[in-house]
Amino acid sequence: MFLDKLKTQLNESQSLFIGEETAFRSAVLIPLVQVDGEWHILFEVRSLTMRKQPGDISFPGGRIDPADPSPMAAAIRETNEELGVDPNTVTIVGTLSPYIASPSFVIYPFVATIDYSQIIHSYNKEEVEGVFTIPVKWLLNYEPYMHLVSVEPTPLPGFPFEKIANGAQYQWGIHSIEEWFFDYGKYTIWGLTARILKHFLGIIK
Repeated sequence: MFLDKLKTQLNESQSLFIGEETAFRSAVLIPLVQVDGEWHILFEVRSLTMRKQPGDISFPGGRIDPADPSPMAAAIRETNEELGVDPNTVTIVGTLSPYIASPSFVIYPFVATIDYSQIIHSYNKEEVEGVFTIPVKWLLNYEPYMHLVSVEPTPLPGFPFEKIANGAQYQWGIHSIEEWFFDYGKYTIWGLTARILKHFLGIIK
């Protein structure tokens, strides 16, 4: 009886990863636009007055609100709020695998076509300093470069060292993360945006 019930529960829909329900969940849109008859990817320059990551290059997107029916709906809503694009003119082309930045932070990326002519004069100046596009063809021929960043866990005060073997002398694992960079004119794309972009380009190459 117990095993039958357990089997049913395990076969039911589960979260993508342990901790997804409590993680900070964000959704972004990789916007494809046509410029002079050629497909480009559109990027935002975050407003210089933003509290977090001012001036960084990003895709439109943001936190998934409880009222959003899905991550895709959140990505479209954020694109409307940041770029002024009519949600009815956003055409979803596909979905990328979620990017699990950490057990407490996950990003759901979507690829969509949007109307570039709607954006030029309608983006939200409070959140967006400016926009620019890069031809997909150029990106497919570009080789991004990478630098490693070392990450070392640091227990906070009050950590119960007495509960673990070797106590305060416990050897925490130090690991490195890859930071990728794309240089295009005066712009440098890096961080989470670069990682998602690199993954997308790898799929379509």
